[in-house]
Amino acid sequence: MSVIRVGPKHKKRLAILLIVLAGVGITVALALTAFSENMLYFFSPTQILAGEAPQDRVIRVGGLVSNGSVKRATDSLKINFDVNDHVNTIPVQYTGILPDLFREGQGIVAIGRMQSDGSFIADEVLAKHDENYMPPEVADALKKAKGDE
Repeated sequence: MSVIRVGPKHKKRLAILLIVLAGVGITVALALTAFSENMLYFFSPTQILAGEAPQDRVIRVGGLVSNGSVKRATDSLKINFDVNDHVNTIPVQYTGILPDLFREGQGIVAIGRMQSDGSFIADEVLAKHDENYMPPEVADALKKAKGDE
């Protein structure tokens, strides 16, 4: 039986290889963790009311601003409005300055968190940028809600 001897040169190379592999593994793990934490999932009002939206993370909700639903506070920048997908509607609360193109009947995407009472607190509101554009997620959600798939 022969014995394989590992000299100091081979031990050093093995140690370097293990350190490099550990470094790559840690880097990949950190990147995947950061990516999954920063992912913003899109939900329509129908999906939210069906319980598909998580309560504990930031999401995007999109649809049309319901006509007659925009209510502005007189003493602050707080705005309440409803977002619908032609089937269901959810209330949205936002504090801040809305985009210039925000108006009733237009498509928007709001980024924020669902509350336990079923309302949505938006940190950011994005509006369409011209007459021919609607965010793809909103257009798809509206088509599905109407049954036009």
